[in-house]
Amino acid sequence: MRIDIITVVPELLASPLNESILKRAQESGHAEIYVHNLRDYTDDKRRTVDDYPFGGEAGMVMKIEPVFRCIEKLKSERDYDEIIFTSPDGITYNQHEANRLSLMKNIIILCGHYKGIDYRIREHLITREISIGDYVLTGGELAACIIADSVVRLLPGAIGDEASALTDCFQDDLLAPPVYTRPAEFRGWRVPDVLLSGNFAEIEKWQEEQSFERTKRLRPDLLERMK
Repeated sequence: MRIDIITVVPELLASPLNESILKRAQESGHAEIYVHNLRDYTDDKRRTVDDYPFGGEAGMVMKIEPVFRCIEKLKSERDYDEIIFTSPDGITYNQHEANRLSLMKNIIILCGHYKGIDYRIREHLITREISIGDYVLTGGELAACIIADSVVRLLPGAIGDEASALTDCFQDDLLAPPVYTRPAEFRGWRVPDVLLSGNFAEIEKWQEEQSFERTKRLRPDLLERMK
């Protein structure tokens, strides 16, 4: 899978995209992630990527020309399944969307910045708008990292134990059950006996019950969606 991220501050992406699972997935060839500095697609000496908005509003707006040039260049080299814009008014990102994106071959993520982007970009170039929550960040770079991380970890071979990703929270619209490791007892705090029993049928039953109970207590909204 290939992910191209377009940004005006590529430095923000350097560390998150080059550590842990994302780093290993790229080194093993399971994922390719490229960061494109939007200023490289400007045509003036100051490498201007923003301008004042028509209508006199406060703030600055990302210009259409650099974005168009960058996307046009990328699309001339390969086909893209989605061109995503990280935006507060996009669909709310969740595990189902991560699963969907993980089945794709090539995606572009355009990181918003400043007051926003020239709306013509959204009308004519963007195929999907994604929000990571009902709040506003300085830019879309952190959202792009979240999307990349959540998608790449689902790719076959990207993590050592592929079954681990498939049993994460939200994969079945439930929270994950509690997990424990050694020692079995610490300062009088014991691991539930069923997990030490070796009875995998009972362990699976316990895990299902715990998933449902934790979801009911902590995220009842997830159960409402299932009705």
